[in-house]
Amino acid sequence: MPPVFAHGALRLYLLALLESGPKHGYELIKELRDRFHGTYSPSAGTVYPRLGKLEGNGLVAIESAGRRVTYRITAAGLSELEKHKEDLVAVEDGIAASIRRLDAELLLQQFHDRLRADLRLHGRLGPISPLALETLRSVLDNAMTAIDHALTS
Repeated sequence: MPPVFAHGALRLYLLALLESGPKHGYELIKELRDRFHGTYSPSAGTVYPRLGKLEGNGLVAIESAGRRVTYRITAAGLSELEKHKEDLVAVEDGIAASIRRLDAELLLQQFHDRLRADLRLHGRLGPISPLALETLRSVLDNAMTAIDHALTS
């Protein structure tokens, strides 16, 4: 599977999430998961090292309260975000495209699972008739044509 974020894009996206206010690392992970409708959830091993680099570059400041660390964007981080506004728009567009593709794949998987279950159920009642098979072939061919048309328009 290709990486979800291009080089440097997660760094920029984390800054964008922090623009709305300070957050804990877990909150950032949860927001990323929510933005991807649950289809992508970065690990702590992905997010925390990037937050550390952002802090090291002065783009994020941390406040510790016991074991909990809160991250907030700095003036330099806001400036960096402003400099890369167009890149952020491209990241958002990429996320939206990924979500649409994953939604389409989920629809296809649900259709496949339901059709397979229906075929098994009806198979217990007896063999599929030649007419039923021809109808199934025709309906699926028409559906594929309609899907191809939808994807290319």
